[in-house]
Amino acid sequence: MLLGLFSYLSLYTWNLRTGYLDSLSSYTGLEIVGWTLLPGKLFKAKVGNFWNTYIDLSDIREENEALHQRLELMSSTLARSKEEAAEVKRLRAMLSFIPPPAWTPIGSRVVAFHLGPHAALETLVVDKGEAAGVGLNTPVATSKGVVGRILRAGPYFSTVLLMTDLNSKFGVLGQKNRTPGVISGKGIDNPLEVLYVPLNSPIEKDEMLVTSGLDGIFPKGLPVAQVTLIERSESSLFLVVKAKPLIDVKKIEEVMLFKYNDAVGGGAGASLEYLQ
Repeated sequence: MLLGLFSYLSLYTWNLRTGYLDSLSSYTGLEIVGWTLLPGKLFKAKVGNFWNTYIDLSDIREENEALHQRLELMSSTLARSKEEAAEVKRLRAMLSFIPPPAWTPIGSRVVAFHLGPHAALETLVVDKGEAAGVGLNTPVATSKGVVGRILRAGPYFSTVLLMTDLNSKFGVLGQKNRTPGVISGKGIDNPLEVLYVPLNSPIEKDEMLVTSGLDGIFPKGLPVAQVTLIERSESSLFLVVKAKPLIDVKKIEEVMLFKYNDAVGGGAGASLEYLQ
């Protein structure tokens, strides 16, 4: 006990003279505090950097999402504009078509197709019916050529029998040589056949075929098809004539239905020759 008290008084006296212990305690205490606080400061810095980075990335992600939405909207708007431009082009072509005096064209949209090997008949459905004056055998065409005729008419929708169907037949003429025949459908992916063309009749490859108006259904002069093949038959008195439709029935979106006006006169044979 006395030894400890003596040692303490000695150190206290020595420290009063030199001040060494005070300096040492200050230095070591500072180091201890520094090393104690350093991990906390490092952790705080890491957390701060992570948080700031997270916030920045969140802002960038939100900005990217906003830009992505704007891009999708612009793409949708562009696609819609292209679709509207294509529709305007088709409708302008239809409006520029001049019907014969005895016929009134009725614009209509295609709402359904029934095509292919499993179809009993190759048809399409349009959004006009009896309420618009459409009836059985009403001619159907586009500005490019004949599509077919009305097979069944409902109050507001009608079924169109396409000219490519096996049951479709109507009269045509060669536009150049005026050779008559009957065009017959052979299926959606097959060429049309022109029947009853005599062996010595003048007809040429690539010649345009138009409706003759003699079948009591179509106006005269509507474009129909282009001749692709002419062959002589060894077993028939008629030529073998094949033709390609002027329109792709799979791509039709709008059509014209021709309503005959009895008050004007002229019948189904009313001429469209002035369009040729």
